[in-house]
Amino acid sequence: MIELVYGIHAVKSVLDDNSKRILSVYITQKSKDLRLKSLIDQLKQCKIGIKKCDRQQLDIKAQGAVHQGIIAEIVQKYCMKENDLSNFLIQCKTTPLLVILDGITDPRNLGACLRSADAAGAHIVIAPRNRSARLNGTVRKVASGSVEHIPFMQVTNLIRTLQLLQKHNIWIVGTITQSKRFIFNTKLIKPLAFVMGSEGNGIRRLTQKYCDELITIPMLGAATSLNVSVATGICLFEALRQRGKYK
Repeated sequence: MIELVYGIHAVKSVLDDNSKRILSVYITQKSKDLRLKSLIDQLKQCKIGIKKCDRQQLDIKAQGAVHQGIIAEIVQKYCMKENDLSNFLIQCKTTPLLVILDGITDPRNLGACLRSADAAGAHIVIAPRNRSARLNGTVRKVASGSVEHIPFMQVTNLIRTLQLLQKHNIWIVGTITQSKRFIFNTKLIKPLAFVMGSEGNGIRRLTQKYCDELITIPMLGAATSLNVSVATGICLFEALRQRGKYK
């Protein structure tokens, strides 16, 4: 399948990962951005076709999203399937650290979560196929290149996936707003998967039933919840801290 990618960092990440995936590139006719000029030079070196357009044409192609003067048509990268998960876990060379997104429908939130997961060195991000945002240009733009570095899997049955993870001795940690157990008092050194829910509804009740533990992030101010990408980052980096990754 062909996919649109826009934004300097997002296009460069695809180029650095595998230039052969880029079919064609559209750029604005006038730009003083040195980063864009450098990227165009790199594209030319790879002999990738470049077409000049006015900014209005790019705006229409990106459906009004911020494209920074460049849009690329690419071949979609292979996405892992449910059947790949067991082998993937077996091949993990370090203690597994996974992120499961339950009901994240906003592509900006998905992109931000992928960026946080990549930054923390998580092994994979998993989401249900239904009631979830799909990978698209907005996700890639917000993820700022992380889509090319961290595996993303969408599954048909999230509960079945949780059960599979438990068979592989992955501890399932659900995050909710109402829990007596704080994340900072929870041991996170074992193989585990954080389950993160939407800011409005949180993780579903059925999903909670299949979690081994339910924790919360303590908050002292007037806010009663955090953006899911912020919460994801807090959870992942607390796990890294406990695992001694910064020593």
